[in-house]
Amino acid sequence: MGNGLKILEGGELDLLSLGALVHRLDPGIIPFRKATECQIHVSGGEFNVAANLSDCFGMRTGIASAMADYPIGELIAERVRAMGVKPFYRHFKHDGVTGPNMATVYSDRGHGLRAPVVFYNRSNEAAAQLKPGDFDWAKIFAGGVRWVHSGGIFAALSPATAGLAAEMMKAAKAAGAVTSFDLNFREKLWKIHGGNEKAVETIAKIVENVDVLVGNEEDLQKGLGIPGPEVAAKSKLDPTVFFGMIDKVVEKHPHVKVVATTLREVHSTNRHSWSAVAWIDGKAYAAPTAELEVIDRVGGGDGFAAGFIYGLLSGERPEEAIKLGWAHGALLTTFPGDTTMASLEQVRAFARGGSARIQR
Repeated sequence: MGNGLKILEGGELDLLSLGALVHRLDPGIIPFRKATECQIHVSGGEFNVAANLSDCFGMRTGIASAMADYPIGELIAERVRAMGVKPFYRHFKHDGVTGPNMATVYSDRGHGLRAPVVFYNRSNEAAAQLKPGDFDWAKIFAGGVRWVHSGGIFAALSPATAGLAAEMMKAAKAAGAVTSFDLNFREKLWKIHGGNEKAVETIAKIVENVDVLVGNEEDLQKGLGIPGPEVAAKSKLDPTVFFGMIDKVVEKHPHVKVVATTLREVHSTNRHSWSAVAWIDGKAYAAPTAELEVIDRVGGGDGFAAGFIYGLLSGERPEEAIKLGWAHGALLTTFPGDTTMASLEQVRAFARGGSARIQR
């Protein structure tokens, strides 16, 4: 397949994600301070990848996560089922007052020159209490899992969640699965648990069993502790800095076979230029550039990851895999919410150079 990955031909699951499930309250273009009503979107970076692969790409996926037993948990569990994702839950009893809780994300989409705003309530979050030993990986992997995925936001929730992510990656490699990790570096989260130096130390223990990394140049620098190259990008769409760091990434982590990221230049809240690049088994690949009219930008990166992983799992050529990720991520920004509403036919059509002309 030309991607350097040894992918199992079959198994009970095409992909298993490990991460926190959250719910996002979204008043649309109204700022939260003036909001009178909200939509509820179920999300989580790792879950989004599993949900997208299931709902759009028809793959068999699962999510290992925490579930608090109270109405918000029930709402989230219903959405997991609706997206066709098989749950593996560590259940927590909610005390009716203080938790443990399912984390809340608050966002408004902004509009035009007014930027989107996102803030959180992760107080007493059930997922942050997950720890090594909470899941029976031998049992989960017994039927065959082709790919596992986790990310830096989950790893940053607590020292225990980072240990659990490292445990899963090690078990996955032993079971023959391909492993991927979205660095998703969030300085505010890592600051609580020791800052950047601790983040690099923690992530290194996870990445030692990771085949595929997703992350931009800032993620690579802060998450992996790799200094940036002495080159400057001409624009946000210029991959020079990203590709300039690959040699250092591979030198530090020689087992990594694939590194990929999206490229986005924001002209206004609703108008973005969008592309993607990847280093796959020693070769560089780039997607085209699309001009997006954005409804909701949240989840676009996870949309890219899902389409890209689908392409690799399906045996597509590397240049096609990155175009599928790019196309799906672009389409996802045209829907409200964090997870896909696209069809595989739409993704493939856009990846081939489709347009927004009416379909009759």
